[in-house]
Amino acid sequence: MTGRKLLLGLTGGIAAYKAAELARLLVKSGGDVRVAMTEAASRFITPMTLQALTGQPVWTDLWDPRVDDAMGHIELSRDRELIVVAPASADFIAKLANGLADDLLSSLCLARRCPLMVAPAMNVEMWQNPATQRNVAKLRADGIAIAGPAAGDQACGEVGLGRMLEPAQIAHEIEGALAPKGLAGKRVLITAGPTQEPVDPVRVLTNSSSGKMGYAVARAAQEAGADVTLVSGPVALDTPHGVKRVDVRTAEEMFDAVKKVAPTADVFISVAAVADYRVKQPSPQKIKKANGKPVSLELIENPDILAYVAGMKKAPFCVGFAAESEDLARNAAEKRAKKKLPLIAANLAQDGIGGDDNAIKLYDARGEHDLGRGPKLELARKLIAHVAGALPSRK
Repeated sequence: MTGRKLLLGLTGGIAAYKAAELARLLVKSGGDVRVAMTEAASRFITPMTLQALTGQPVWTDLWDPRVDDAMGHIELSRDRELIVVAPASADFIAKLANGLADDLLSSLCLARRCPLMVAPAMNVEMWQNPATQRNVAKLRADGIAIAGPAAGDQACGEVGLGRMLEPAQIAHEIEGALAPKGLAGKRVLITAGPTQEPVDPVRVLTNSSSGKMGYAVARAAQEAGADVTLVSGPVALDTPHGVKRVDVRTAEEMFDAVKKVAPTADVFISVAAVADYRVKQPSPQKIKKANGKPVSLELIENPDILAYVAGMKKAPFCVGFAAESEDLARNAAEKRAKKKLPLIAANLAQDGIGGDDNAIKLYDARGEHDLGRGPKLELARKLIAHVAGALPSRK
């Protein structure tokens, strides 16, 4: 964030107090933060607070005489790389959706040349109201990034969606929006989540993969400018904005979906925890208990999706994932060599499966690259940056 020029906008709402911490985080990370507030925002937090945190004057008046020619709604955003409105009230979102500009902040947003991100903050009923949802859909269609909202306790005492994201989460969203577009023009295919292999109509063979790492990689690739297709096993996750998602259940369904897209992909990242085996003949009826007697299932191997793609005549740049329980470096190196992969990302299963954090090491022809431990999205961005740097050197 060092030297990145941001305009932080505040609208009226109790979540405005969080904007103080957001401003502090952005400045601490090296950002050049200019603040514009609505009159309603000034009733929740004073301009002096934001001025003290950013070290810059705070702007509230469309007619402020400090700006030459009274053109603050134009001049204040011209050198900015991103405008972030946090909190963004339901009223302000409605203004943006309909091109209204009756104060400084809404005028700045309408006259901007840089990207815009909003972090909604409102009561759960206001967020779920069809009018708000139509307005948010308009903003997305106009290319405006929506950060949040989150679900949880609200100041009004109700519980549900509508809470503004925490300052650290918004800071991560900003970092993503400003990320280098190292994959611009590239087509990236990603698999994520587990597969489910039927045993009978109600039982499956599966694993504990949450899909969080794969979805983080998909989001990071989209942030880097790629055209992303995500082939996903069954997970309870929202599709990253701008990503095309193909839902599958079994390994064979995932294989079929990958084969359709892989020939036109520039990069293939296999994050999914694909079941190695499936039941040869799933029972058409629910298998009943056998009164203590053993039940046998005959298993056969599933297709090796990553090996297939890596072995294509004009294969994309292939990245494998290896979740090991021991001997991480040795097992990852063996898998990379066996499948002839240019890059493999490896982690210990106990460090990452199901959680929000992970610890990843990359292995390629140059050796080991430790990405460290941290949130999965942070590691995904580091991975994508590594992939983008490796692409130009390919023959």
